[in-house]
Amino acid sequence: MNLTAIIVDDEANSRAILRNYLGKYCPSVIVLGEAASVQETLTLLDTNTPDLLFLDVEMPYGNAFDLLEKVPDRTFEIVFVTAYDHYAVDALNAQATYYLLKPIAIDNLIKAVDHVSHIKEREKELLDTVLIPKVTTTEGKITIPQQDGFEVLKISDILYCQADDNYTKIYLEKGQKLVSKTLKYFEESLNTQGFVRTHKSYLVNVSKITRYRKGKGGSVVLSSGKELAVSSSKKGVLLDYFK
Repeated sequence: MNLTAIIVDDEANSRAILRNYLGKYCPSVIVLGEAASVQETLTLLDTNTPDLLFLDVEMPYGNAFDLLEKVPDRTFEIVFVTAYDHYAVDALNAQATYYLLKPIAIDNLIKAVDHVSHIKEREKELLDTVLIPKVTTTEGKITIPQQDGFEVLKISDILYCQADDNYTKIYLEKGQKLVSKTLKYFEESLNTQGFVRTHKSYLVNVSKITRYRKGKGGSVVLSSGKELAVSSSKKGVLLDYFK
């Protein structure tokens, strides 16, 4: 499987070597960015969610352990990359996945990446089986998988779902969620819960519809004031709910 990664090392040459090794020997690793300090790393983590951090220990204005203290709820795996072997115990205490000594041995780098891949594959299997979105009809709730577990949503809080390629955006009374399941999946999961497909891009909670506007397909207005298009092919199914 592909892994996303950030390389953290204050030496540009070391970052370049690791980046080149990954490109040549571990092509499944996609490097999202590079950082030379604790603050640069935190800035990258604000806008990226990597699977893996290749982390040098010694950096200016702080070290790797200072960085990890600032990210207590991390979901990425850690591979320490350092010239010093006396950090091994600290790395273990910081729950590092792997420990690589400089100069990096290619075989060990491949082993580290394979090890992280195995961990992430197991996590994905868990999400795809135990933590897949699942409707609990007796309680009117649905579980939504997240990287660190799952969240339980009340079905009655859902306004509508919108397709976003292989993802689905779930719009709630307050806020929204992005889930790595297709809209078709939610259509099948919620088809007995008063949800109707009004458009190729929308699955709507019928109880949230406050108005229907005529047109070729027309549109519906939800309790939030949001107006969504209705395709002509879905119009009949929608109107059947209001007979």
